[in-house]
Amino acid sequence: MKIVTIIGARPQIIKAAALSRAIKNRFAGQITEIIVHTGQHYDENMSQVFFDELGIPHPDYNLHVGSASHGVQTARMTEGIEEILVKEKPDYIVLYGDTNSTLAGAVAAAKIHVPIVHIEAGLRSFNKSMPEEINRIVCDHCSTLLFSPTLAGYENLKREGFPMDNAGPYTIDNPKVYHCGDIMYDNSLYFSTLSAEKTDIIQRLGLSGKPFVLSTIHRDSNTDQPQRLTAISNQSLKCQKKLPSCCLCIREQLNY
Repeated sequence: MKIVTIIGARPQIIKAAALSRAIKNRFAGQITEIIVHTGQHYDENMSQVFFDELGIPHPDYNLHVGSASHGVQTARMTEGIEEILVKEKPDYIVLYGDTNSTLAGAVAAAKIHVPIVHIEAGLRSFNKSMPEEINRIVCDHCSTLLFSPTLAGYENLKREGFPMDNAGPYTIDNPKVYHCGDIMYDNSLYFSTLSAEKTDIIQRLGLSGKPFVLSTIHRDSNTDQPQRLTAISNQSLKCQKKLPSCCLCIREQLNY
């Protein structure tokens, strides 16, 4: 079997590590993986460092798309991915998450009838003003195999009309939905030892043996509006509830 894996943003690079690791360790003689980096995240600290530090296989192709408007960036990636798919003739294309790289891979593959595997399928914010929401919906509805890491995602797909009892062979018109594990949790377990060896930040911050929340706040609707950013920060500092409730409270503030 030959698969083409599309990555473009930092989280996708990390997520792809888990699949590449499994192929290398358990299926090296059965699966050939071709890695395509769209170049959506292109600076050394947003891309290359992850390949180097996490031992991720380097891409076989790099489209070097870089920054641009949604339309221009997606168009360039779609064109480049289509050319690679025509050349490589894979059995499947593997897409992660909800970036413009995900959307471009879905459109390119669906148009030339390459089956799509979508990892992290079914996740929804129910806010279509977010570009990512459009990307993930389009990708799901172009996919042949959909892997949802949460029961909520699985139920979202069911509500959108995906049948849950399809029999194979599976196609874009007869897809298969799986409720599976979380690939980022797999990576968190695997890389925990590596991170302990490379940094002492937990000790330096006095967090050893203490509960804490690590939150990334990157959406422009939060970071570019001082009132929202202040509210999120204040909520994080004031919350004295148990950690799961605290995380839920912060997520509500983030409108995620």
